[in-house]
Amino acid sequence: MNSGRLVPDEVVTAMVIGRLSQEDAKEKGWLLDGFPRSFAQAQSLEKMKIRPDVFIVLDVPDEILIDRCVGRRLDPETGKIYHIKNFPPETEEVKARLITRPDDTEEKVKSRLQIYKQNVEAIVSTYSDLLKKIDGNRPKDVIFGEISSLLLEVQKEKETRKSEDASKLASQFNKSPATKENWRGIPTNLNNIPHSREIREYFYDDVLQATQRAINDGKIRVKVEINIPELNPEQDVYRIGTLMELVRVLALSFADDGKRVKVSVQGSMGEGALAGMPLQLAGTRQILEYMDWGSDGAMGNFINIGAIGAKEVDEVDDIFILVAPQNAMGNCIIDDLRAMTDAAGSRPVIVINPRLKDLPASSGIMQTMGREKRLEYAASFEMCYQFRLLYYSGTQYPIMGALRMAYPYRYELFKRINEPSGKEKYVILSTFPSRPTGDEINDAFEGRTRDQVKKASGFWGFLNTILS
Repeated sequence: MNSGRLVPDEVVTAMVIGRLSQEDAKEKGWLLDGFPRSFAQAQSLEKMKIRPDVFIVLDVPDEILIDRCVGRRLDPETGKIYHIKNFPPETEEVKARLITRPDDTEEKVKSRLQIYKQNVEAIVSTYSDLLKKIDGNRPKDVIFGEISSLLLEVQKEKETRKSEDASKLASQFNKSPATKENWRGIPTNLNNIPHSREIREYFYDDVLQATQRAINDGKIRVKVEINIPELNPEQDVYRIGTLMELVRVLALSFADDGKRVKVSVQGSMGEGALAGMPLQLAGTRQILEYMDWGSDGAMGNFINIGAIGAKEVDEVDDIFILVAPQNAMGNCIIDDLRAMTDAAGSRPVIVINPRLKDLPASSGIMQTMGREKRLEYAASFEMCYQFRLLYYSGTQYPIMGALRMAYPYRYELFKRINEPSGKEKYVILSTFPSRPTGDEINDAFEGRTRDQVKKASGFWGFLNTILS
């Protein structure tokens, strides 16, 4: 600063991004004065999806700017800024102790102006669609009035856009997903392993849209259950990488919206010989840490990885994604999970493929103390997405159908049909306002109406235990 040059980009950018990420700035908005001052700073904000509603440039001749800076004086006792001509001190006593700031000499002001002119065109090009120029060589009350009117106009336009977006979202909610043109239907050949990139991306997008709708609708405790073969730990084709890719898609999407995301994986539970973690989660945290999170700096700034527990909840976190939390033999994750959600308060918590049913200890004895409360807590998470393939009783082949729910729509029951051409397709049999029982699925597949006697039989009897 003493040389009249700017603070290094990486230093000031990190400070600004950190401050704008705090809750008060997100809720009330922010105003940046004199930043960004370089193209690199502007691009850093763009990469982090931090963008102003309006970019105001005060246009003032160089000689006036130099006079304003060179004439500035600082009161070292109060920190108040004066100007020897435009805003003189109130008393001779104050005047006597005024000093000139080291960077307010004519030489250094001219140096700063030169740097500004070298950077201004590149900065302005970044915000050309938001640019408003205002004549800054007028009385300050006139300038203040013009800026105030401009900000009121910008605020009205912003509120209008929000209202229009809300109307569009509401109209989408009133449509049935089975008839929505942008829903492509259930992909076929799901028993072909490994899944194609197209199939994986279909489910990533399907989960993402349902989760975003739930969070935007104010839901704060939601869960995702998806058991396509690569995400079903009960099948030998289970692929941890597919689960991690799903987590990455969700985390990056919320980070793109300016949210600070904490991705949490449970650590080892128990002590001594009983210490350990579910095999399904072994190595998960290391995989997340070494994954490609893009070159925009989201990891470490907007996305962080942690464990499950109250101490993992930081004030700056906006949303939490919990990766497959589950009980292990003799150890229950629910106490840590409850402590974490309590600490999160009204901030959203998303659990992906949780397995929270009680498991017996190594001796085979089921823990009963507090079991009812644990199960009640596990059921407190609202389903925002579920996809489950249906098979013959006791088998995992062939696929007979599927059950799908994407918030805020109804549960949809599909039957898989082999066509004469050798291809397959899924046709919808029925919809349900809540998760159907095994009896209801049996009825739909066997063509029985719902007012007939329900009896769990046939191919689908095994679903009573899975869906209860």
